[in-house]
Amino acid sequence: MRSMKGYSRVWIGLAVLAGVVMLLGVRNGREREIVLEFGMFTGSNWDVANANSFVIIDKAIARFEAEHPGVRIHYYSGVLKEDYSEWFSRKLLVNKEPDVFMVLGTDFNQFSSLGVMKNLDELIQRDAKFDPGRYFSSAFCTGQYGGVQYALPYETVPTLMFVNKTLLTKEGISMPDQDWTWKDLLAICEKVTKDTDGDGVPDQFGIYNYDWKDAVCSNGAEIFDSDGTQGYFTDERLAESVKYIRELNELNQGQKVVQEDFNNGNVAFMPLTFAEYRTYKTYPYKIKRYANFQWDCITMPAGTKGDNLSQVETLLMGISASTREEELAWEFLKLLTYDEELQTEIFRYSQGASVLKAVTQSSEMESIVQEDMEEGDTVISGKLLGRVIEEGHIEPQFKRYEQVLALADSEISNILENDKTLDSSLKIIQRTINNYLRQ
Repeated sequence: MRSMKGYSRVWIGLAVLAGVVMLLGVRNGREREIVLEFGMFTGSNWDVANANSFVIIDKAIARFEAEHPGVRIHYYSGVLKEDYSEWFSRKLLVNKEPDVFMVLGTDFNQFSSLGVMKNLDELIQRDAKFDPGRYFSSAFCTGQYGGVQYALPYETVPTLMFVNKTLLTKEGISMPDQDWTWKDLLAICEKVTKDTDGDGVPDQFGIYNYDWKDAVCSNGAEIFDSDGTQGYFTDERLAESVKYIRELNELNQGQKVVQEDFNNGNVAFMPLTFAEYRTYKTYPYKIKRYANFQWDCITMPAGTKGDNLSQVETLLMGISASTREEELAWEFLKLLTYDEELQTEIFRYSQGASVLKAVTQSSEMESIVQEDMEEGDTVISGKLLGRVIEEGHIEPQFKRYEQVLALADSEISNILENDKTLDSSLKIIQRTINNYLRQ
């Protein structure tokens, strides 16, 4: 009996020991759990209403965690876009920046130049399944700084021309073709700009919010070189673009056209982004803004030396240069930006367009966009949208781009408002900008 009791004590001891080992194993398993931090902001990057900003990300996280047992993705919710840069800067100061994160356009040049983001070139080169050619080239190139790929595109929006079809019909004017020109726009603006109430001043106008930068995009011109070492303000194509804006402005006879004029249906044209097109073509936002007239979108007018091109903006995502989980971060970044299924969700839960050619140019995209529109509304075709994005103009990426562009914009606005001699004034701006860039 003593012998049996001895054996019982041994077995009990072994069982207790096994339990301890299992408990330690669970604890160690928890300790070994890999947590990837993801940095994102709430709402839309395009400054339009978006109540679904977490849907796509949550779907991506659920899928990634299911495919990678022992890995968890964590993000902070509730960080507004306007607070995101400051939030990220605080993380940087304490060396706790996310492994993968959204990059605002205003932060990209700074982050790239300061070494905040990982150089992705090596990861791209050694990934045999990754083909950059699947992206729109304009979107992909937006993530480059100094010839190095620091970020991948997630979502993109081109600028389109909003057309008040009701006003054009009233004036007996046909809808412009997709290959229309500056000459066509000027002729229509001349015809529609008039005094309709007999008080002696115009109250119906041709265009609102179309500026010299829009004209530069469609006239084959550049404002700065790619390295940010000089401006091109004496270039004939840029000068012609500014002159054209002056011609359009002069039609208004000194009257300042404002957003309310357009909202009330008294302006024929206005540039807007694809995100605004998607938002204000659907309820309830359509009722709030543009319910009193029919409207549609076409390409921007081509300059005399350019094409029907416009600015393309892209929301980027990058990897922290200090991440300890490079491979997992790369796989998660690819899932968000390169997976066709998740990229299709952008058309369901956001207002931008997919950065993948196959997704944006698909019939499925057209069907998704059509779901939220009124019957009879024309949906922009995937072919046209793809062309506008692929051929779109992207901003050069250099450290002080935002500051120097603001300076140039202020100087040219001053020329347009004060009727200065254009050519000599642009030469002065050229010297001012180049001196600033050399500092």
